[in-house]
Parts: sequence; structure tokens; C-alpha cells
Amino acid sequence: MRIIEDPLRHPAVLALIAEHLADMHATSPPESIHALEVDALRADDITLWAAWDNEGKDAVLLGCAALKILSPAELEIKTMRVTAAARGRGVGRRLLEHLLEQARARGARRLSLETGVEDYFAAARRLYQRAGFVECPPFGTYREDPNSVFMTREI
Repeated sequence: MRIIEDPLRHPAVLALIAEHLADMHATSPPESIHALEVDALRADDITLWAAWDNEGKDAVLLGCAALKILSPAELEIKTMRVTAAARGRGVGRRLLEHLLEQARARGARRLSLETGVEDYFAAARRLYQRAGFVECPPFGTYREDPNSVFMTREI
């Protein structure tokens, strides 16, 4: 598996983000959807990485994940998504490890995230808990939301 920074131009990455957004709209109330559109993911304070199997024309997208700078000391995980074909293969865990490595390399002391409360998000919550994330109050510009779970960990 190769994890590389992605400028959000590859059709497979764009399709995965579109799928992610569609699933968020299908599983969460509109006021509780915090997933970012592609243009928002292209902001200067966000970096997205894509995980690929193989190289060149045989490359297969496995997933993607992004970090958003909240402050020099705190980053947020955004758009963590694994393709349906790659689920259960450790891609999410490896992407999360990569985000933690990147956050440390940037000098951050805390990594936080928002996810949903619905059963659809249970596997993601377990992944984050196994990686040392704990529930916390809303952070950044988030507000209390009965449909959101906020999590954080020191790094």
C-alpha cells in the first residue's frame, strides 16, 4: 500500500469523496453533516492523502483521509473513507496511523475528529477508540449535536 498526498484531481479519488458525501446525506440529518465538499477539501489548511494498491495504470484506490489545521497545536481528521472493496483489510487503520505520523511531523499535540452516532459509524468509532481516541466536548467551530460524537487524543 502506498499513501501519497493527493491534489484532488484523480477521478477515483473524486468518485470516492462523492460516494462519501452521498452516504453522509443518506445516514445523517442535514444539519449534522460535517463532511466537506471537494472544493472545501482543496483549502490551504487541509491536506488529503490517498492510499493505493499497486502503481501506474494498475493502481487501485483503497481509501483517503485528510487533516485540517485548527491551530499549530491541534489538527482535525476530515474525510476518512475506505473503498467498499478494501474494507476489512486494515486500510483504515493504516490511514489513521499515517495521519498520526503526519500530525506529529507537523508538531501538533492533539488530533481531534467528529463522527456520527448512527450504527453506520460504529466501525469508525471502534477504530478511533482502539487508536487511543476518547470522547470529548465539541472543538473548533463545532457545537453540541445529538447526532455527533467528538473524539480527541494527545499525540
